[in-house]
Amino acid sequence: MGLSQADAARRLNVSRSVVQRLWDQYQSEDSVSRRPVSGRPRATTPVEDRFLALSARRRTTTVPQLVADHFQASGRRISATTVRNRLHNAGLYARRPVVCVPLNGRQPRNRLCWAREHVSWTQQQWASVLFTDESRFTMESDSGRLLIWREQRTRYHQSKTVERHSYRGGGILVWAGISLGGHTDLHVFHGGTVTGLRYRDETLDPYVRPYAAAIGNDFILMDDNA
Repeated sequence: MGLSQADAARRLNVSRSVVQRLWDQYQSEDSVSRRPVSGRPRATTPVEDRFLALSARRRTTTVPQLVADHFQASGRRISATTVRNRLHNAGLYARRPVVCVPLNGRQPRNRLCWAREHVSWTQQQWASVLFTDESRFTMESDSGRLLIWREQRTRYHQSKTVERHSYRGGGILVWAGISLGGHTDLHVFHGGTVTGLRYRDETLDPYVRPYAAAIGNDFILMDDNA
């Protein structure tokens, strides 16, 4: 086309040295095809790459398990690094799964309805709300070493979450409230069952009533129906 090397480089969005190298190769070899280079042969085939990606999508599959599965299927051993590289090329990364509490069929619909009703609330309206909740700290802890292979931006997909029932094992129960303006002190329930009377005497009277008095008639208590 009669372009200079600089113009050709700008049009192709490459450096001038690339254009000059290809032009020199064309002048001497009458070709600009890539020269064959020697290198280490690839450890897996495209079919084996797809096999690893499909196997990794099984929940809680580990890299050693994938190495063993590949050996059983192909009779050849590959390294854990190779497995990770193939999974990364397929867009899969090891991440801790989201832990959620199991919901019945009615609860998701109710939560979505509640969210739609309050999506346009102003900051002033939210400032009148005190959110309260309890949390139990137990002797039986969940393992944080459990990993799953998933694509990016799929953290909250249902197939990538792990359900866990709350309040397992012995421990202590604590309560607190938060709002846009601050938070209550952390209250610890010392022993025994938390009855309605204890809930009133230990949390509502000493913590919630002062908050309500400070906010006024617009005060809203968001209780989790414990």
